[in-house]
Amino acid sequence: MISQATSSPVPNLFLPSPFQVTGVRRETSDTITLRLRPPDGQVFSFQPGQFNMLYLFGIGEVPISISGVHPRTHDLEHTVRAVGYVTRALARLRRGDVVGVRGPFGHGWPLEEVRGRDILILAGGIGLAPLRPALQYLLAHRPDYEQIVLLCGARTPADLLYQPELERWRGRLDLQVFVTVDRGDELWRGHIGVVTTLLPLVERFLDMRRAVVLMCGPEVMLRVAVRELEDRGVPAEQIFLSLERNMKCAVGFCGHCQFGPAFICRDGPVFPLPRVRSLLEIREL
Repeated sequence: MISQATSSPVPNLFLPSPFQVTGVRRETSDTITLRLRPPDGQVFSFQPGQFNMLYLFGIGEVPISISGVHPRTHDLEHTVRAVGYVTRALARLRRGDVVGVRGPFGHGWPLEEVRGRDILILAGGIGLAPLRPALQYLLAHRPDYEQIVLLCGARTPADLLYQPELERWRGRLDLQVFVTVDRGDELWRGHIGVVTTLLPLVERFLDMRRAVVLMCGPEVMLRVAVRELEDRGVPAEQIFLSLERNMKCAVGFCGHCQFGPAFICRDGPVFPLPRVRSLLEIREL
């Protein structure tokens, strides 16, 4: 269940609960979405932007953003790109398999605090996954917000996530959706360029000075987007970013995800720009 209330404390932050795989959907050649059901019909509440630790017994554990809730079954969804040992094993799971789940962890998007504002969502590549539950929440509470604009970018048309859902979003009259790719193919008729090249289109629909920006993607994209957004008048305190680092414990004990004085797992993964601006420009961190 998507919630903006503080998540209920878990009994043991280090003990995975067995969730059953109820579905696997292929998104791209290297990315799948797992549908997971909590044990004993429990209701799993989380805030959009939080993440879980997914554990495969005998293989390992990785942090994966919660990418939404299935509209009919209300099972939890996690979108996984197969880029490492554990994520490749997750991508091989089938219906009926069991995954250990710890979480939810971290701070999510401040959706309650920005009611009544224009919302701009900026997603690059797999960065759409942690933003998807935020958009689901915004659309479920549509009267509480002004204009909502989604900018979505990927390397190629084949790398776009949630393509059927993107088409449904494009068909809504209360949501503006713009999609771009770095490289098109013979069938692509849309925009070509990095996602920040879509920003001039946004100003027709919302007041950039009042807009709240939620964004996630490669850090080079975030750095460029921050400069361009501020050039267009968006105040720094209205820009929120989801950051990624190597995480192990998920509760700020191990130090793997330390980002200056902050820990991504405990203090993030969503941060207001002023808190991380100086560190974001240091590429070695």
